[in-house]
Amino acid sequence: MKFFIVFACLLAVAFANEDANVLKSEQAVEPDQFQYVLELDNGVSLQQQGRLEGDDVWKVDGSFKFISPEGEEVSLAYNADETGYHPDPNNKWIHPIPAPILKSIEYIKNHPSKE
Repeated sequence: MKFFIVFACLLAVAFANEDANVLKSEQAVEPDQFQYVLELDNGVSLQQQGRLEGDDVWKVDGSFKFISPEGEEVSLAYNADETGYHPDPNNKWIHPIPAPILKSIEYIKNHPSKE
C-alpha cells in the first residue's frame, strides 16, 4: 500500500508540469515484486523497484531527478524497508542532522516517558 502512495505522489509531482511529454513509461507489477520507470521531456525521471520479503516486508530501491527552477539538476537515490525511507546519505541534497538534534534524540531514547 505504501508503494502506491509514494508512486501516486511522485507521479503527481512529475505530471504537475502540463507541458511535459512522456518519453518513457514502463511498469511491471507482480504479486511479490514491481518495477517502473518514467521519463519526461522536461528533465523529470524516476524509477523504482521493489520485492516482497517474507509475508509483509517490502524492500524498495529507487531514484528520481528533476531540474530545479534555477536550472540545476536535482537527483536522489533511496531505499525503503521495514525500518522506513532511507535517502542516500552521500547525496549533496541531504544535509546531516545537526549535533544538538542527535543529542536530543539520544537523550529521549535513554529517558523514555514514564506514562
